[in-house]
Amino acid sequence: MIKVVRGNPTPEELAAALAVVQARAAATAAAAAADGGPKGPEGWSDPARIAQGVRRRPGPRAWARSYWPA
Repeated sequence: MIKVVRGNPTPEELAAALAVVQARAAATAAAAAADGGPKGPEGWSDPARIAQGVRRRPGPRAWARSYWPA
């Protein structure tokens, strides 16, 4: 629910603001669906999340770089 707390918008201004909010919500929902759904707090502590997309290279001190993203 959206509530106007200050001012007196015209119906056209209110419709424009609601169209922007609705378009933003639709874009967010589409992006979440493309990524496989929203990630909840249970996934935030997952160690695999930190290393996603990072390729590790072997070499000196590789063990020190194994935890933090490059």
